[in-house]
Amino acid sequence: MVDVPPRIARQGRGAALAIGLALGALALSTPSRSASNWAIDPARTHITFDIDAVAYPRTHGEFRKFAGTIAVDLEHPARSRVSFHVEAQSVDVGSASFNDYVRSAVLLDAPRFPTIDFASTSVEKLDERRVRVTGDLTLLGVTRPLGVDVEVERRGEGTHARLGFTARARIDRLEFGMNSGFPVISRDVDLVISSEASEF
Repeated sequence: MVDVPPRIARQGRGAALAIGLALGALALSTPSRSASNWAIDPARTHITFDIDAVAYPRTHGEFRKFAGTIAVDLEHPARSRVSFHVEAQSVDVGSASFNDYVRSAVLLDAPRFPTIDFASTSVEKLDERRVRVTGDLTLLGVTRPLGVDVEVERRGEGTHARLGFTARARIDRLEFGMNSGFPVISRDVDLVISSEASEF
């Protein structure tokens, strides 16, 4: 049972980055005449992940510390950029002792890989509320391309304008070298990121 959360932690971190990127992309569907910068609001952001294992209940976890910035060009989506970073040490799977285990070299190896990073490479507007962001996800020293579809909602107007994002992704942990426990522990990790960003 200890093996399950570890896998989740790794996946959650990668997904988190991907979603942060996707969130930025979604900003493309909001009306604007020029490029603008948006900052992720940590207080309104939740990066959660789930993973399944044979004979065990679905395991849930969350990352508590992260940062992200978004540069959006609504007229030229391809010029938009997003960067997102998640702190490995911030993983929370429900217990202090278990958190320490997940952060150790056995799983996340947080001392060696303190952050999970995602950098966008392309942004495609699907419709007025959805965007597909493709980028490079680096997890445990391994970089792989990842695409995420995100839904966005504009909240407020003027100086109080904010963008609400919801992104869902599924990551294959084996692609990042997380083979332990397979096939008893699922190779797929589901991630959900909900967030808000404000213009600055």
